[in-house]
Amino acid sequence: MQNAVLITIGDEILSGNTVDTNSNFIATELKNIGIRVVQILTISDEIEIIKNTLKFAFELGDLVITTGGLGPTRDDKTKKAIADFFNDEIALDDTTFEHLKAYMEKRGRIEILERNREQAFVPTKSTVFQNHFGTAPCMMMEENGKIVFCLPGVPYEVKPLIKDQIIPYLKEKFSLNYLTTRIVSVVGIPESILADMIEDWELALPAHISLSYLPVGTRVKLRITASGENETILLQQLEDQIQKLLPIIKPNVIATSEDKIAKILAEILGEKKLTLSTAESCTGGELARMITSNPGSSSYFLGGIIPYDTQKKIDILKVKKETVSQYTVVSEEVASEMASGCQNLFKTDISLSTTGVAGPGKGEDGKDIGLVYYSIKVGDKTHTSKLFMPHLERLDFMHFVSQKVIQDLVSILIS
Repeated sequence: MQNAVLITIGDEILSGNTVDTNSNFIATELKNIGIRVVQILTISDEIEIIKNTLKFAFELGDLVITTGGLGPTRDDKTKKAIADFFNDEIALDDTTFEHLKAYMEKRGRIEILERNREQAFVPTKSTVFQNHFGTAPCMMMEENGKIVFCLPGVPYEVKPLIKDQIIPYLKEKFSLNYLTTRIVSVVGIPESILADMIEDWELALPAHISLSYLPVGTRVKLRITASGENETILLQQLEDQIQKLLPIIKPNVIATSEDKIAKILAEILGEKKLTLSTAESCTGGELARMITSNPGSSSYFLGGIIPYDTQKKIDILKVKKETVSQYTVVSEEVASEMASGCQNLFKTDISLSTTGVAGPGKGEDGKDIGLVYYSIKVGDKTHTSKLFMPHLERLDFMHFVSQKVIQDLVSILIS
């Protein structure tokens, strides 16, 4: 199996101003063709740091992919560091310049061509993969069996370069083993206890099959990965291992293939031909966002509402004033009435509701930060639950609660 190292270059990543989503995407794409990422590094845009990091990276693997640090000026430090590392020089590449010119013309920006002309300067030993969605090309350098790809940092430029050009190139260049993965999603068992329960099964796994524990909120994803030359055989072996695992933990398993909880829900709703709606207060639309992130969600998700203001809960969802007065707006009773009102409003089989205090201040009724009640109404049955997570920041709180609500709905539907 080939080993790869990913290097993210840029002070904006180190400062926390920008989130590195490229590494996650690239690592997943490499994994799918049997290349293992053994290290992910984030460094500043300084020539000596880049050169030293390349030296370290090539001690760990034969393939290095860098993202970021490619600018439109001749003093581009990343480009210079790559050229220095491979004892090369930088010069104008006519093919890249013509591609850049055509790119500018197509977008009506030919007047700034000269300002971006420096991006057509590349190391003379490099192979250029033209960027069809930006001005900075991807450069590949190869020497003594060591390969480095230098990509721009913009995610919508990185993705097509990786998927359409680099992955096909690597598949053709190397004789790669298949790497196949299955995900078993487990709820209701803490990770440490789960590990004890399946220890004998895990220890009996063949050498070419590995297991990883991936906690997501209150769910644990068991990622089972197999590597080998025959994909069909590997898939069957994974299925065989899962069938050995299920008798141990089956009551707590909500899925054995899909990874994302919204996708798991989508399959169940599709099979059962059920419709869904949401009424969100403290989650601010995150529930609806997660549900609609799945293609085809319009077939089961009929709509959602964010009645953030208490009066809107009363006016639109028909929550009783007396209920709010007696129990406060952040309560089991209000969550339940919100779910009923939402189900009636959208005429769905299922409705979900949330009411709570996401922070950073206490709720209007003095309820503590991190308190939330949520209701799941399936048909005429209502399931209302309480969570208290004062340690979570606002956005993390909203995401965690939404994950938990969908997870609980999946558990209800398959029980």
